[in-house]
Amino acid sequence: MTLYGYFRSSTSYRLRIALNLKGLAYDNVPVDLRTGANKDAAFTQRNPFGSLPMLEADGRDRAQSMALLEWLDEAYPSPAFLPADIEARYTVRELAYAIATEIHAVNNLPVLKYLKDPLGHSQDEIDTWYRTWLKRTLDPVETRLAQLKTGDFLHGDAPGLFEIVAIPQLANARRFDYDLGDSPHLTRIEAACLALPAFAAAHPDRQIDAA
Repeated sequence: MTLYGYFRSSTSYRLRIALNLKGLAYDNVPVDLRTGANKDAAFTQRNPFGSLPMLEADGRDRAQSMALLEWLDEAYPSPAFLPADIEARYTVRELAYAIATEIHAVNNLPVLKYLKDPLGHSQDEIDTWYRTWLKRTLDPVETRLAQLKTGDFLHGDAPGLFEIVAIPQLANARRFDYDLGDSPHLTRIEAACLALPAFAAAHPDRQIDAA
């Protein structure tokens, strides 16, 4: 397997965590979002979305991180990213997709670049935008976690889909100086995950293109 990603890309971070949790070996090939390497013709011929991550596996180039996570869980069922119980699976999906769709969609790099140029917003204004959309979703996620009386992980004694999606977003939140002081359940889960080798090895600071 070959993972094409960028060290700070939260979606690439998701895939690194997932591959590590599954115990799958992969080559990590950096694609620099800062220089627009993901939009080069050689890359978009393989991935028309021009997005990261892209996973080359079983003779096919696969894009879109959430679809990739589902594929990995189906192709390599153990350890499972989703619990067996249907209601527990729903809860995991509810919170994972809230973060993946409500935060990432409005806070990804192309959106932030567009706010700066051509719209002309300052970096302070862009940072405020970023933190606004974090709060809009992280607050209800935190409330839901409190209602569920979670432990170190959302469900059971091991991380799954929710943690795979949440931890990269919390890393981004810290980069943008978002105050997580009112998110004790999220930060407890974050600490438990970061203590695990699969998450530690996937951290942006430990990637070959980190700078």
